[in-house]
Amino acid sequence: MRANRQPHFTTSPTTVRNLGILAHVDAGKTTITERILYATGAIHKRGEVHHGTTITDYDPQERDRGITIFAAAVSCSWDAHRVNLIDTPGHVDFSDEVERSLRVLDGAVAVFDAVAGVEPQSETVWRQADRHGVPRIAFVNKLDRAGADLDTAVASIRGRLGVVPLVVQLPIGAEDSFRGVVDLLRMRALSWHDGSDTYQEGPVPEALREEAAGRRRLLEETVAELHADALEEFCSASALTERTLVRALRELTLRGDAVVVLCGSAYRNRGIEPLLDAVLAYLPSPCDMPAVRGLAPGGAEAERAPDPAGPFTALAFKVTATATGRLTYLRVYAGTLRKGETVLDAATGRTERVGRILRVQADRHEEREEALAGDIVAVIGLKAARAGTTLCAPGAPLVLEPPSVAEPVVSVAVEARRNSDTGRLSAALARLAEEDPSLVVRSDAESGQTVLSGMGELHLEVAVEKIRSGHGVEVVVGRPQVSYRETVVRGVSALVHRHVKQDGGAGQFAHVVLDVEPLDEPCFEFRSTVVGGRVPQEYARAVEAGCRDALAEGPLGGFPVTGLRVTLTDGATHSKDSSEMAFRAAGRFGLREALRLSTMELLEPLVEVTVTVPEDGVGGVLGDLAARRGRVSGSTAEAGTAVITAAVPLAELFGYASRLRGRTQGRGTFTTRPAGLAPVPASVAGALPTR
Repeated sequence: MRANRQPHFTTSPTTVRNLGILAHVDAGKTTITERILYATGAIHKRGEVHHGTTITDYDPQERDRGITIFAAAVSCSWDAHRVNLIDTPGHVDFSDEVERSLRVLDGAVAVFDAVAGVEPQSETVWRQADRHGVPRIAFVNKLDRAGADLDTAVASIRGRLGVVPLVVQLPIGAEDSFRGVVDLLRMRALSWHDGSDTYQEGPVPEALREEAAGRRRLLEETVAELHADALEEFCSASALTERTLVRALRELTLRGDAVVVLCGSAYRNRGIEPLLDAVLAYLPSPCDMPAVRGLAPGGAEAERAPDPAGPFTALAFKVTATATGRLTYLRVYAGTLRKGETVLDAATGRTERVGRILRVQADRHEEREEALAGDIVAVIGLKAARAGTTLCAPGAPLVLEPPSVAEPVVSVAVEARRNSDTGRLSAALARLAEEDPSLVVRSDAESGQTVLSGMGELHLEVAVEKIRSGHGVEVVVGRPQVSYRETVVRGVSALVHRHVKQDGGAGQFAHVVLDVEPLDEPCFEFRSTVVGGRVPQEYARAVEAGCRDALAEGPLGGFPVTGLRVTLTDGATHSKDSSEMAFRAAGRFGLREALRLSTMELLEPLVEVTVTVPEDGVGGVLGDLAARRGRVSGSTAEAGTAVITAAVPLAELFGYASRLRGRTQGRGTFTTRPAGLAPVPASVAGALPTR
């Protein structure tokens, strides 16, 4: 019988694990988080997503919609280790929440549905973790479902993610009869029985011994191919010991050369304790990660090791407003933070006082006296810190790289239903943008409307509902609009622009010569090839700043411009009237003129849509996708269900959910993920409104 292992844990960073749960929507992330909290004794009653009783999905909208919307941090202890865990959203509209979480995590558990395998958002979050260099292990969930197959799911991990899966467990039973796993490292059976919260350990069932031995041999051979020390032992002894396997699996995981795969059924509470053991065995502690690097005063690069005795350094990655005050979530990278201490905002030079330090359990909090290097906590008392702010000891400033923020793709106009609520709406929008940097609020210069931009329809729906329910403001919402872009198809060369202004005081003089050419990537590049000091370096930087100003509005419809390179080839200065301001103006007006003379093209955001429908509804769905200018890239059929993949302009997907439900009698579902930009057909571009 397995006992609950929750002894007192030490405070060394080596005994801390900071990990995220990553997956496609509905793969079981929140259920796994709930079972982890239950197994570790952090909670004493299991909640269910479909009942709206889970710890991490505490927001009313999450419980109503049955999905995770906001990344929620929880903490528990297992086998003398502190586990700080972040349950991340699985819907594409909230991928920025995943991005901010991955910025501060050391490891992750990627969850896959045993029936569906790697789904679109599974692949998206995997690539996000790749960019951040976050080591991962995999958990194939829902083995109790009809059609569940571990080998098929593992094959999709290998094929779609391009990684080497190292399967360390073999299921005992299938679908409804799934009752446990064989641990291939220790060659033992772990069986869970209905009504029991712990597993029974015993010998491998007779019917599985031959298969388990074969899989253990395959595991040893694969590890030996990837790990030099394991290969040496395998060649000399023709086998690998459990100790060698564990060490090799950990090193391969930390290097990203392979991914350890476990399996189970979180809903039935089967496989959670071995998953926790694997987290401790294979995922890194803060001490296993490279020292965090940042910029010290003067621009020199410096690093901080995860030493509790070092100078305090932390990164704020999330801000929320609660009934108890403004919570700022911190990842402490170095030093120790104590209640009541003063910390420095390294970017602005502003100091703030930490009133309280909280260990977070989603919307529940436990007050602490201090937070050590490697920990994730929330603090109360900071008034100006935002997501991405570096906080450090006043005597040891260091600026860390903030999490990247995705560019919004969908916009709606919002206004208060009653004029008396205009001020409250402005305050609510400001708070939303503070809590979620991927939400952008701006005022349209032409219409005077307040425009809210985000990552998708659902993202904006959630934001508007928060305004209504959280702030008590009734709002009127306009039809969503897509964030189009303009790009250069054919540029111009040697465009001369002279900026001369004389109004009685000091004059302005700047002379620039610009080349504009298209780029294949949706970005902007600037370079200067001026020689002989005709345009000093500081003025060249001002020209670049002016060009970036001009990118805000293109000549076709006033949309932002991307996909071009500007080269400053020549210019001239005046001994008295030239200045950075004059050359910035020359860059701005010169590029505007160059864009008007260039051949421009309008771009629109595309999304990859994966539609799952009954086979009898395929024809109607294909016709509807074609009518929405969709390009089908793939279609598979299995067990009466068809999965269709297509690239569709985002503008054509508004209202698609209800249309799909109507065409398939409510049986069709779809998911989306960003798929870049594509030219807008001329027949469509002429009907688009300008900004």
